[in-house]
Amino acid sequence: MKGFGYLAAFLGGAVAGAAIGLLVAPEKGADTRVKVGSAIDEFMKKHNIKLTHKEMEDLVDDVKEAVEDDF
Repeated sequence: MKGFGYLAAFLGGAVAGAAIGLLVAPEKGADTRVKVGSAIDEFMKKHNIKLTHKEMEDLVDDVKEAVEDDF
């Protein structure tokens, strides 16, 4: 469960960072998406987190629901 907390914190930070980055980035959206995707891939490999595409979608949905419940 501790790993889930780290992953949820990372994803929350990644979403916030991506949103800010998109607002101030001088690059094309496609280039920015590639950079964000690469950062997420590096984090997952560094922490040996292996999730399928479906598991990642479910995790993102869970994080969204948790955030919506808090506000």
